[in-house]
Amino acid sequence: MVVTGDTPLSQALWYTGPAQCAIDVVPCGAPRAGEVLVQTLFSGISRGTEGLVFRGEVPESEWQRMRAPFQAGDFPYPVKYGYANVGRVLEGDPDLAGRIVFSLYPHQSVFVLPSSACVPVPAGIPAERAVLAANMETAINALWDGKPSPGDHICVVGGGVVGLLTAYLASRLPGSRVTLVDTNAAREETATDLGLNFALPEHAPRDQDLVFHTSASSAGLATALACAGDGTSVVEMSWYGSRDVLAPLGADFHCRRLKLVSSQVGTIPVERQARWTFRRRLETALSLLQDPALDRLISHRVDFPELPAQLPELLNKASDVLTALVVYDSGPG
Repeated sequence: MVVTGDTPLSQALWYTGPAQCAIDVVPCGAPRAGEVLVQTLFSGISRGTEGLVFRGEVPESEWQRMRAPFQAGDFPYPVKYGYANVGRVLEGDPDLAGRIVFSLYPHQSVFVLPSSACVPVPAGIPAERAVLAANMETAINALWDGKPSPGDHICVVGGGVVGLLTAYLASRLPGSRVTLVDTNAAREETATDLGLNFALPEHAPRDQDLVFHTSASSAGLATALACAGDGTSVVEMSWYGSRDVLAPLGADFHCRRLKLVSSQVGTIPVERQARWTFRRRLETALSLLQDPALDRLISHRVDFPELPAQLPELLNKASDVLTALVVYDSGPG
């Protein structure tokens, strides 16, 4: 943080146009009652959603629904976007002073937000790994929507971070057998480290009790439907933005009574809304990050000042990136 006159300033990443981004200086006031000042240690890049924002593929109909909790600016551009921030509380609420906290804040070096929007990172979970909390929330929501049971044979098509976390959670059900399906054979090693089976699409298992699809591709959706057993569900977790999707709903789709079920982390399933809050879900997501094997999901590191130069490749659909960890200078000044 720097100070110009009486106004503290911070630095933030902005998406400024199609495939364009830049770091700009933004004001950062002092915390008031009920607020805290947070210095960012790490943030995580959500390749799926942030890739759509970067490429300008958020459809106009979703400009309001797809706002991040602390987004600045409006779609399509310029927007300050992101939602996986881990930082240290510098000032404000004494109950949080000095604590490492997770928040749904964009990529910014220092910022002020309500104390209630900060969730302390549990002891024993490294700050780097805590950036996975937002994606873990998505995986939790997917299991709520899919309703898996012990002993189920489950297939997850798409080996990105969300797919891997969904498969990881599903594999913790007693007696379950979970297979990750991906076109990238290199994902097998990561899948094995997480206790999962692995298959390329041409060898994907059939007659599964439940299937999750996360690849955001028509080919992946076709594979997911082919993996589903008669009368079962394919939970569609991909968000395609403004792109059209080809879904093979002819042939045996109807006679096998398959179901396509949407899953989206922006809302809590209706049957849980009376008991679950967003904070409870986020606290649960953080608590599920104890396993050191999850560090495998952080594949790249980039220093915050270098983010505009490296982001195009990190968000390239063809790049072999899981989670890109943005590293900030946490020293004084």
